Amino acid sequence: MAFLPLYIPGSKRLKIVIAGGGYAGIAAMTTLYRYMPEAEVTLIDPKTEHLKITHLHETFRYPLTDFLVPFSILTQQFGCRHVQHSLNITAGHLKQWQQGKCIQIDEHTLPFDYLLIATGVHANQNNFGEQVLGLDDFSRTAGSDLLDSYLSASSDVETFITIVGGGATGIQFLFEIADFLRRMRSACRLRLIDSGEHVLRQFPADFSRYVQARMQEESIEFHPSVRFVGQQGNQLLLKHKTTGQDFTLPSMLSLVFSGKQAETLKTNSFGQVVADQDILTNIFAAGDCTHYQSFGSNAMTAQSAVRKGKLAARNLLRHSGIIKIMEPYLHRDIGYVVSLGATDAVGWLAIENNVVTGMPALLIKEVVEAQYDLLLTGVDTYLI
Repeated sequence: MAFLPLYIPGSKRLKIVIAGGGYAGIAAMTTLYRYMPEAEVTLIDPKTEHLKITHLHETFRYPLTDFLVPFSILTQQFGCRHVQHSLNITAGHLKQWQQGKCIQIDEHTLPFDYLLIATGVHANQNNFGEQVLGLDDFSRTAGSDLLDSYLSASSDVETFITIVGGGATGIQFLFEIADFLRRMRSACRLRLIDSGEHVLRQFPADFSRYVQARMQEESIEFHPSVRFVGQQGNQLLLKHKTTGQDFTLPSMLSLVFSGKQAETLKTNSFGQVVADQDILTNIFAAGDCTHYQSFGSNAMTAQSAVRKGKLAARNLLRHSGIIKIMEPYLHRDIGYVVSLGATDAVGWLAIENNVVTGMPALLIKEVVEAQYDLLLTGVDTYLI
Protein backbone atom coordinates (compact mmCIF):
# COMPACT_ATOMS: atom_id res chain seq x y z
CA MET A 1 0.00 0.00 0.00
CA ALA A 2 1.44 3.38 -1.06
CA PHE A 3 1.73 6.32 1.34
CA LEU A 4 -0.92 9.05 0.98
CA PRO A 5 -0.05 12.42 2.59
CA LEU A 6 -2.55 13.80 5.14
CA TYR A 7 -4.14 10.36 5.48
CA ILE A 8 -4.18 8.39 8.73
CA PRO A 9 -6.47 5.39 8.12
CA GLY A 10 -9.17 4.43 10.56
CA SER A 11 -9.76 0.85 11.58
CA LYS A 12 -12.76 0.33 9.32
CA ARG A 13 -12.62 -1.54 6.00
CA LEU A 14 -14.39 0.86 3.66
CA LYS A 15 -17.23 0.00 1.30
CA ILE A 16 -17.03 2.28 -1.72
CA VAL A 17 -19.34 2.46 -4.74
CA ILE A 18 -18.14 4.09 -7.97
CA ALA A 19 -20.85 4.97 -10.48
CA GLY A 20 -19.34 5.22 -13.95
CA GLY A 21 -16.49 3.35 -15.65
CA GLY A 22 -15.07 6.12 -17.83
CA TYR A 23 -11.80 7.98 -17.37
CA ALA A 24 -12.69 9.50 -14.00
CA GLY A 25 -14.21 6.32 -12.56
CA ILE A 26 -11.26 4.15 -13.58
CA ALA A 27 -8.77 6.72 -12.28
CA ALA A 28 -10.62 6.71 -8.95
CA MET A 29 -10.67 2.90 -8.85
CA THR A 30 -6.93 2.57 -9.47
CA THR A 31 -6.21 5.28 -6.88
CA LEU A 32 -8.28 3.53 -4.23
CA TYR A 33 -6.49 0.27 -4.95
CA ARG A 34 -3.13 2.00 -4.62
CA TYR A 35 -3.83 3.53 -1.21
CA MET A 36 -6.36 1.08 0.27
CA PRO A 37 -6.23 -2.25 -1.59
CA GLU A 38 -8.38 -3.90 1.11
CA ALA A 39 -11.37 -1.60 0.42
CA GLU A 40 -14.54 -3.26 -0.87
CA VAL A 41 -15.13 -1.40 -4.16
CA THR A 42 -18.16 -1.84 -6.43
CA LEU A 43 -18.20 -0.32 -9.93
CA ILE A 44 -21.62 0.43 -11.46
CA ASP A 45 -21.69 0.82 -15.24
CA PRO A 46 -24.28 -0.30 -17.84
CA LYS A 47 -21.59 -1.47 -20.26
CA THR A 48 -19.31 -4.48 -20.10
CA GLU A 49 -16.17 -2.65 -21.21
CA HIS A 50 -14.26 0.52 -20.49
CA LEU A 51 -14.07 2.61 -23.66
CA LYS A 52 -11.15 4.93 -24.32
CA ILE A 53 -13.53 7.31 -26.03
CA THR A 54 -10.90 9.86 -27.04
CA HIS A 55 -9.59 7.27 -29.53
CA LEU A 56 -12.82 6.71 -31.46
CA HIS A 57 -11.63 8.73 -34.47
CA GLU A 58 -8.76 6.24 -34.80
CA THR A 59 -11.14 3.37 -35.61
CA PHE A 60 -10.68 4.24 -39.28
CA ARG A 61 -7.17 2.79 -38.80
CA TYR A 62 -7.51 0.32 -35.92
CA PRO A 63 -10.19 -2.12 -34.70
CA LEU A 64 -12.61 -0.77 -32.12
CA THR A 65 -11.54 -3.60 -29.82
CA ASP A 66 -8.13 -1.91 -29.46
CA PHE A 67 -9.82 0.77 -27.37
CA LEU A 68 -12.03 -1.46 -25.24
CA VAL A 69 -10.94 -2.92 -21.90
CA PRO A 70 -13.37 -5.45 -20.36
CA PHE A 71 -14.48 -4.54 -16.86
CA SER A 72 -14.00 -8.21 -15.98
CA ILE A 73 -10.25 -7.75 -16.47
CA LEU A 74 -10.07 -4.44 -14.62
CA THR A 75 -12.14 -5.60 -11.67
CA GLN A 76 -10.04 -8.74 -11.30
CA GLN A 77 -6.83 -6.74 -11.49
CA PHE A 78 -7.93 -4.10 -8.99
CA GLY A 79 -9.89 -6.32 -6.63
CA CYS A 80 -13.40 -4.96 -7.06
CA ARG A 81 -16.68 -6.08 -8.64
CA HIS A 82 -18.79 -4.78 -11.51
CA VAL A 83 -22.57 -4.34 -11.42
CA GLN A 84 -23.92 -3.85 -14.94
CA HIS A 85 -26.52 -1.16 -14.50
CA SER A 86 -27.11 2.55 -14.96
CA LEU A 87 -27.78 4.86 -12.04
CA ASN A 88 -30.56 7.44 -12.13
CA ILE A 89 -29.10 10.46 -10.36
CA THR A 90 -31.37 13.19 -9.02
CA ALA A 91 -31.07 15.62 -6.12
CA GLY A 92 -33.65 13.55 -4.25
CA HIS A 93 -31.74 10.32 -4.83
CA LEU A 94 -28.47 11.94 -3.74
CA LYS A 95 -29.92 13.05 -0.42
CA GLN A 96 -31.57 9.67 0.07
CA TRP A 97 -28.28 7.88 -0.59
CA GLN A 98 -26.40 10.22 1.72
CA GLN A 99 -28.86 9.57 4.52
CA GLY A 100 -29.24 5.82 4.06
CA LYS A 101 -25.70 4.99 2.86
CA CYS A 102 -27.22 2.42 0.52
CA ILE A 103 -28.20 2.07 -3.16
CA GLN A 104 -30.86 -0.38 -4.28
CA ILE A 105 -30.53 -1.58 -7.90
CA ASP A 106 -32.96 -4.34 -8.83
CA GLU A 107 -31.79 -7.36 -6.84
CA HIS A 108 -28.58 -5.62 -5.75
CA THR A 109 -28.43 -3.92 -2.36
CA LEU A 110 -25.24 -1.86 -2.23
CA PRO A 111 -24.44 -0.43 1.21
CA PHE A 112 -21.57 2.04 1.15
CA ASP A 113 -19.46 4.28 3.30
CA TYR A 114 -18.72 6.48 0.30
CA LEU A 115 -20.24 6.93 -3.13
CA LEU A 116 -18.22 8.40 -5.99
CA ILE A 117 -20.22 9.50 -9.04
CA ALA A 118 -18.31 9.57 -12.32
CA THR A 119 -21.04 8.98 -14.89
CA GLY A 120 -19.73 11.49 -17.42
CA VAL A 121 -21.98 13.24 -19.90
CA HIS A 122 -23.52 12.07 -23.14
CA ALA A 123 -23.04 13.53 -26.57
CA ASN A 124 -26.04 15.57 -27.71
CA GLN A 125 -28.77 13.31 -29.00
CA ASN A 126 -28.78 12.42 -32.69
CA ASN A 127 -32.37 12.70 -33.92
CA PHE A 128 -31.65 13.62 -37.52
CA GLY A 129 -32.31 10.28 -39.26
CA GLU A 130 -30.56 7.18 -40.55
CA GLN A 131 -28.13 9.07 -42.80
CA VAL A 132 -26.77 10.99 -39.81
CA LEU A 133 -24.24 9.46 -37.42
CA GLY A 134 -23.02 10.65 -34.02
CA LEU A 135 -20.35 9.71 -31.51
CA ASP A 136 -22.49 6.92 -30.01
CA ASP A 137 -22.57 5.15 -33.39
CA PHE A 138 -18.78 4.99 -33.44
CA SER A 139 -18.70 3.61 -29.89
CA ARG A 140 -20.57 0.54 -31.21
CA THR A 141 -19.04 0.08 -34.68
CA ALA A 142 -15.60 0.95 -36.03
CA GLY A 143 -15.48 3.99 -38.30
CA SER A 144 -14.00 2.00 -41.19
CA ASP A 145 -16.91 -0.47 -41.08
CA LEU A 146 -19.53 2.27 -40.87
CA LEU A 147 -18.13 4.20 -43.82
CA ASP A 148 -17.61 1.04 -45.88
CA SER A 149 -21.31 0.24 -45.56
CA TYR A 150 -22.37 3.69 -46.78
CA LEU A 151 -19.80 3.92 -49.56
CA SER A 152 -20.70 0.49 -50.94
CA ALA A 153 -24.38 1.44 -50.98
CA SER A 154 -23.78 4.71 -52.87
CA SER A 155 -24.05 4.65 -56.65
CA ASP A 156 -22.76 8.19 -57.18
CA VAL A 157 -19.27 8.47 -58.66
CA GLU A 158 -18.65 11.68 -56.71
CA THR A 159 -20.53 12.39 -53.52
CA PHE A 160 -19.99 14.13 -50.20
CA ILE A 161 -19.59 13.17 -46.57
CA THR A 162 -20.29 16.09 -44.28
CA ILE A 163 -18.84 16.67 -40.81
CA VAL A 164 -20.93 18.97 -38.61
CA GLY A 165 -18.99 20.64 -35.81
CA GLY A 166 -15.55 22.26 -35.94
CA GLY A 167 -14.52 21.38 -32.39
CA ALA A 168 -11.74 18.95 -31.51
CA THR A 169 -13.86 15.83 -32.09
CA GLY A 170 -15.16 16.95 -35.47
CA ILE A 171 -11.71 17.99 -36.70
CA GLN A 172 -10.10 14.71 -35.63
CA PHE A 173 -12.79 12.69 -37.41
CA LEU A 174 -12.50 14.94 -40.48
CA PHE A 175 -8.81 14.24 -41.05
CA GLU A 176 -9.04 10.55 -40.20
CA ILE A 177 -11.80 10.19 -42.80
CA ALA A 178 -9.69 12.12 -45.33
CA ASP A 179 -6.87 9.60 -44.80
CA PHE A 180 -9.32 6.69 -44.98
CA LEU A 181 -10.87 7.86 -48.27
CA ARG A 182 -7.39 8.30 -49.74
CA ARG A 183 -6.41 4.75 -48.75
CA MET A 184 -9.68 3.45 -50.27
CA ARG A 185 -9.04 5.52 -53.42
CA SER A 186 -12.55 6.84 -53.09
CA ALA A 187 -13.78 9.82 -55.13
CA CYS A 188 -16.00 10.84 -52.21
CA ARG A 189 -15.32 14.41 -51.04
CA LEU A 190 -15.42 15.96 -47.60
CA ARG A 191 -17.20 19.02 -46.27
CA LEU A 192 -17.15 20.71 -42.86
CA ILE A 193 -20.11 22.69 -41.51
CA ASP A 194 -19.62 24.85 -38.44
CA SER A 195 -21.74 27.49 -36.73
CA GLY A 196 -18.68 29.61 -35.94
CA GLU A 197 -16.55 31.77 -38.15
CA HIS A 198 -13.55 29.45 -37.80
CA VAL A 199 -12.75 26.02 -36.40
CA LEU A 200 -11.45 25.15 -32.92
CA ARG A 201 -12.74 28.38 -31.39
CA GLN A 202 -11.89 27.30 -27.83
CA PHE A 203 -8.16 27.15 -28.67
CA PRO A 204 -5.54 29.76 -29.62
CA ALA A 205 -6.05 31.36 -33.03
CA ASP A 206 -2.98 29.57 -34.40
CA PHE A 207 -4.92 26.29 -34.09
CA SER A 208 -7.62 27.37 -36.51
CA ARG A 209 -5.17 28.97 -38.93
CA TYR A 210 -3.10 25.81 -39.11
CA VAL A 211 -6.09 23.46 -39.41
CA GLN A 212 -7.89 25.54 -42.05
CA ALA A 213 -4.70 25.71 -44.12
CA ARG A 214 -4.49 21.91 -43.92
CA MET A 215 -8.15 21.66 -44.95
CA GLN A 216 -7.38 23.68 -48.07
CA GLU A 217 -4.50 21.33 -48.88
CA GLU A 218 -6.92 18.40 -48.55
CA SER A 219 -9.55 20.16 -50.75
CA ILE A 220 -12.08 19.98 -47.90
CA GLU A 221 -15.01 22.34 -48.34
CA PHE A 222 -15.61 24.64 -45.36
CA HIS A 223 -18.90 26.42 -44.66
CA PRO A 224 -18.54 28.67 -41.59
CA SER A 225 -21.39 30.44 -39.79
CA VAL A 226 -23.84 27.77 -40.97
CA ARG A 227 -26.27 25.86 -38.79
CA PHE A 228 -27.13 22.23 -39.54
CA VAL A 229 -30.91 21.75 -39.56
CA GLY A 230 -31.08 18.12 -40.70
CA GLN A 231 -30.79 15.78 -43.64
CA GLN A 232 -33.49 14.58 -46.02
CA GLY A 233 -32.37 11.84 -48.36
CA ASN A 234 -29.10 12.95 -49.91
CA GLN A 235 -29.67 16.63 -49.13
CA LEU A 236 -28.41 18.65 -46.18
CA LEU A 237 -30.82 21.19 -44.73
CA LEU A 238 -28.85 24.24 -43.65
CA LYS A 239 -29.39 27.80 -42.44
CA HIS A 240 -26.91 30.64 -42.69
CA LYS A 241 -26.54 32.23 -39.25
CA THR A 242 -25.96 35.79 -40.47
CA THR A 243 -28.58 36.08 -43.22
CA GLY A 244 -31.05 33.49 -41.93
CA GLN A 245 -31.18 32.04 -45.45
CA ASP A 246 -32.18 28.38 -45.78
CA PHE A 247 -30.31 26.33 -48.36
CA THR A 248 -29.38 22.75 -49.23
CA LEU A 249 -26.23 20.90 -50.25
CA PRO A 250 -25.75 17.33 -51.51
CA SER A 251 -24.41 14.79 -49.02
CA MET A 252 -24.87 11.04 -48.75
CA LEU A 253 -23.94 11.03 -45.05
CA SER A 254 -23.54 13.49 -42.17
CA LEU A 255 -21.48 13.03 -39.02
CA VAL A 256 -22.75 15.36 -36.31
CA PHE A 257 -20.52 16.29 -33.38
CA SER A 258 -22.46 19.04 -31.66
CA GLY A 259 -20.88 18.83 -28.23
CA LYS A 260 -21.92 17.37 -24.90
CA GLN A 261 -24.73 18.00 -22.49
CA ALA A 262 -23.87 20.44 -19.70
CA GLU A 263 -22.60 19.22 -16.34
CA THR A 264 -25.28 18.36 -13.79
CA LEU A 265 -23.45 18.01 -10.46
CA LYS A 266 -21.70 20.73 -8.49
CA THR A 267 -19.08 19.95 -5.89
CA ASN A 268 -17.03 21.90 -3.40
CA SER A 269 -13.29 22.30 -3.99
CA PHE A 270 -12.64 18.84 -2.49
CA GLY A 271 -15.01 16.94 -4.80
CA GLN A 272 -17.92 16.49 -2.36
CA VAL A 273 -21.30 16.89 -4.02
CA VAL A 274 -23.35 19.99 -3.21
CA ALA A 275 -27.13 19.45 -3.52
CA ASP A 276 -29.55 22.29 -2.73
CA GLN A 277 -26.64 24.10 -1.01
CA ASP A 278 -26.02 21.12 1.28
CA ILE A 279 -22.64 19.39 1.22
CA LEU A 280 -23.13 15.63 0.98
CA THR A 281 -20.06 14.61 2.92
CA ASN A 282 -20.06 10.94 1.86
CA ILE A 283 -20.82 11.48 -1.83
CA PHE A 284 -18.01 12.62 -4.11
CA ALA A 285 -18.12 13.23 -7.86
CA ALA A 286 -15.57 13.49 -10.66
CA GLY A 287 -15.29 13.76 -14.43
CA ASP A 288 -17.34 15.54 -17.07
CA CYS A 289 -20.55 15.26 -15.05
CA THR A 290 -19.17 17.67 -12.45
CA HIS A 291 -18.34 21.32 -11.97
CA TYR A 292 -15.80 21.80 -9.20
CA GLN A 293 -16.11 25.09 -7.31
CA SER A 294 -12.38 25.55 -7.36
CA PHE A 295 -9.51 27.11 -9.30
CA GLY A 296 -8.87 23.84 -11.13
CA SER A 297 -9.80 23.09 -14.73
CA ASN A 298 -13.41 22.11 -15.45
CA ALA A 299 -12.66 21.44 -19.11
CA MET A 300 -14.39 18.36 -20.50
CA THR A 301 -11.12 16.63 -21.31
CA ALA A 302 -9.81 13.18 -20.45
CA GLN A 303 -6.90 14.64 -18.50
CA SER A 304 -9.20 16.76 -16.32
CA ALA A 305 -11.46 13.74 -15.77
CA VAL A 306 -8.51 11.61 -14.66
CA ARG A 307 -7.22 14.31 -12.29
CA LYS A 308 -10.68 14.80 -10.76
CA GLY A 309 -11.11 11.05 -10.32
CA LYS A 310 -7.75 10.69 -8.61
CA LEU A 311 -8.32 13.67 -6.32
CA ALA A 312 -11.84 12.61 -5.34
CA ALA A 313 -10.54 9.14 -4.43
CA ARG A 314 -7.70 10.58 -2.34
CA ASN A 315 -10.04 12.98 -0.53
CA LEU A 316 -12.58 10.23 0.06
CA LEU A 317 -9.92 8.24 1.87
CA ARG A 318 -8.75 11.27 3.84
CA HIS A 319 -12.31 12.03 4.92
CA SER A 320 -12.60 8.47 6.20
CA GLY A 321 -9.41 8.81 8.22
CA ILE A 322 -8.62 10.26 11.59
CA ILE A 323 -7.63 13.87 10.80
CA LYS A 324 -9.94 14.53 7.77
CA ILE A 325 -7.71 17.08 6.03
CA MET A 326 -8.47 17.18 2.30
CA GLU A 327 -6.73 18.84 -0.65
CA PRO A 328 -8.49 21.30 -2.99
CA TYR A 329 -8.71 20.68 -6.71
CA LEU A 330 -6.14 22.95 -8.37
CA HIS A 331 -5.20 21.01 -11.52
CA ARG A 332 -4.65 23.04 -14.66
CA ASP A 333 -4.32 21.28 -18.02
CA ILE A 334 -0.70 21.47 -19.16
CA GLY A 335 -1.42 20.91 -22.81
CA TYR A 336 -3.90 19.70 -25.39
CA VAL A 337 -3.40 18.04 -28.77
CA VAL A 338 -5.81 17.70 -31.69
CA SER A 339 -4.73 14.98 -34.10
CA LEU A 340 -5.01 15.60 -37.83
CA GLY A 341 -4.76 12.05 -39.10
CA ALA A 342 -1.94 9.60 -38.53
CA THR A 343 0.98 11.92 -39.31
CA ASP A 344 0.02 15.41 -38.15
CA ALA A 345 -1.41 17.22 -35.15
CA VAL A 346 -1.69 20.66 -33.56
CA GLY A 347 -1.49 21.37 -29.86
CA TRP A 348 -0.21 23.51 -27.06
CA LEU A 349 2.18 22.67 -24.24
CA ALA A 350 2.73 24.40 -20.86
CA ILE A 351 1.10 27.68 -21.94
CA GLU A 352 -1.70 28.06 -24.47
CA ASN A 353 0.28 30.34 -26.77
CA ASN A 354 3.05 27.75 -27.07
CA VAL A 355 1.55 26.07 -30.14
CA VAL A 356 3.25 23.01 -31.60
CA THR A 357 2.42 21.16 -34.81
CA GLY A 358 3.45 18.07 -36.74
CA MET A 359 5.57 15.34 -35.14
CA PRO A 360 6.29 17.25 -31.87
CA ALA A 361 2.53 17.53 -31.26
CA LEU A 362 2.05 13.84 -32.09
CA LEU A 363 4.80 12.93 -29.63
CA ILE A 364 3.04 14.85 -26.83
CA LYS A 365 -0.17 13.01 -27.66
CA GLU A 366 1.55 9.61 -27.55
CA VAL A 367 3.18 10.36 -24.18
CA VAL A 368 -0.16 11.38 -22.64
CA GLU A 369 -1.89 8.27 -24.00
CA ALA A 370 0.91 6.01 -22.78
CA GLN A 371 0.55 7.51 -19.31
CA TYR A 372 -3.11 6.52 -19.15
CA ASP A 373 -2.41 3.06 -20.57
CA LEU A 374 0.09 2.54 -17.75
CA LEU A 375 -2.56 3.59 -15.22
CA LEU A 376 -4.83 0.82 -16.53
CA THR A 377 -2.11 -1.67 -15.65
CA GLY A 378 -1.71 -0.26 -12.15
CA VAL A 379 1.36 1.92 -12.79
CA ASP A 380 0.61 5.51 -11.76
CA THR A 381 3.02 7.99 -13.39
CA TYR A 382 0.86 11.07 -12.80
CA LEU A 383 2.64 13.61 -10.63
CA ILE A 384 -0.57 14.89 -9.02
